Amino acid sequence: MAAQFGRLRKGAVNTTVAAVVVAALAASQAPGVTTDDAGRKVTTGTQPSPDTPAENSATGNSPYYTDLPPLKSPNPSPTTGTPVTQGTSEAGIPATVLDAYKKAANALQESKPGCNLPWELLAAIGKVESGQARGGRVDANGNTLSKILGPQLNGNGFASISDTDGGAYDGDSSYDRAVGPMQFIPSTWEWAGRDGNGDGKKDPNNVYDAALAAGHYLCRFGWDLSTKGDLDSAILSYNNSQDYLNLVLTWLEYYRKGTHEIPDGTGTLPADRSDDTAGASPTPTTPGSPATPTTPSSPSTPRPGGDGGSTSPKPTPPPSTTPPATPAPTPTDTVHHLEDAGTAKLSAMAGDAFTEKITARAETKAGKAVPKVRIRFAIIGATDAAFSTGEKYATVLTNSIGEAVAPALKAGENTGEFVVRTTVVGRTVSGLDYTATVTERAADTLARTGEDALTCTPGGEFADQVEVKATYKGAVADKVAATATFIKSADDATENDKGPYFKDADGKPVRTLTGLTTDAKGLLKLPKLYADDTTGTFLLRINTAGGATLTVELKVAAADTSPSPTPSEPASGTDSASPSPGV
Repeated sequence: MAAQFGRLRKGAVNTTVAAVVVAALAASQAPGVTTDDAGRKVTTGTQPSPDTPAENSATGNSPYYTDLPPLKSPNPSPTTGTPVTQGTSEAGIPATVLDAYKKAANALQESKPGCNLPWELLAAIGKVESGQARGGRVDANGNTLSKILGPQLNGNGFASISDTDGGAYDGDSSYDRAVGPMQFIPSTWEWAGRDGNGDGKKDPNNVYDAALAAGHYLCRFGWDLSTKGDLDSAILSYNNSQDYLNLVLTWLEYYRKGTHEIPDGTGTLPADRSDDTAGASPTPTTPGSPATPTTPSSPSTPRPGGDGGSTSPKPTPPPSTTPPATPAPTPTDTVHHLEDAGTAKLSAMAGDAFTEKITARAETKAGKAVPKVRIRFAIIGATDAAFSTGEKYATVLTNSIGEAVAPALKAGENTGEFVVRTTVVGRTVSGLDYTATVTERAADTLARTGEDALTCTPGGEFADQVEVKATYKGAVADKVAATATFIKSADDATENDKGPYFKDADGKPVRTLTGLTTDAKGLLKLPKLYADDTTGTFLLRINTAGGATLTVELKVAAADTSPSPTPSEPASGTDSASPSPGV
């Protein structure tokens, strides 16, 4: 059975008391929220955007838990050794869940150090989204003991997101639902999912996978989470609500002041939700069935963010008989197709950046440009190419003339073709496919680094090794493949079976070398050369990918053994035969 949140509506904080507490805690604890000289709150962070489509958030702007931490934060306590519950139970994080958060943060510190992602932010979002995987109900590998599902996003009180995964992740083939401990909607998980526990799968119901995916999601766009503006932007991109932002910042500050490890399955379960529904017990559901509204439970004692401990059930308002108004179409609704906006041929050598960028334009049926629409660029195919952000996906908002320009592409080492697919986020229209080609590294010029003649006696060893430098359009050509062959003549490039040679590992003569590669400075130094008993002038030809060629001349000649001439000397006691000057 799957455990479902059963959350119905996003936006309202449970009660007036809860709203006041959220505001108070946000003002006192959240970074970047200050007061001016008159004591008025001043918020410096990013505000939510009212026209941001729900499908562009991690959760689809699904409902979330609004429980607040105690007003007094815990004292720091160790997280190693045998887990014990110390201090307030709210500060405890189940061991496996805590481990997943810390490992994800460590991984991001290596892959995206400029993001400065604190593990406490993952813990804050995990608390708000799922109560730390329902109090740590996970197995040793991090898999939730039952699925954690949000309600159908069918437009009944919240966003309408039709099924995008055929029910593969959420078991619902009609509408999408938020899935797992970090509550990703399937369309977001499809590109943001990660394998955090190394089992070869990307499972939103695994806390290691979900935590790593959340970390990468929060660190995209080059955000630096140590700054207030970027931190706010990242959190709002997860769920576009000011209440959500304040709540996550409150838990972030609470966990930063201290937490401790507790056994899995013993965490405090959440009680209050943003749909104004109470009750922490999971509701069993059949995958694919819509969420059923539940009667709010009545707390017996006051809870932070609750209704002050009232034991009277809240009255259920009668259903409205007024038909809902037809919402005005969003810019996304008006998109009919995508057009290429002048993208040139996409080609680059391995390891280089593509000089051309992909530009797509969103248009209505009549061909009118549509601004403020999110376009997704996805790299498809077996390639190690990526965008300049290091990701395989990028989402860009169209500008005033309806155009979205993808980040620059960077070729990897794999050569061949791959496809960049361009689609409209939140709209099912035909996408555009752009073919990009990665060619092997090349050089167009080769030159010797030395000028000394290469000579040797028969059966001897050449004193100098051949070294060349490769360039491409004047720049160093590194990692370029090359071959070296002793050829018969300038007009006959077949291998010569006489004259100079290299040696293989067994000391046998070799007159063709393959698999050579220039180094980071474009240099290629050939092995030592030897000569057989054949004398004469010989040619060594070096070729690289890209067509660079250099022919080097070598000579094998016998050593000159004739004596040097000795000058004659005049006879003793006689003058030179030459006349004296002036005679």
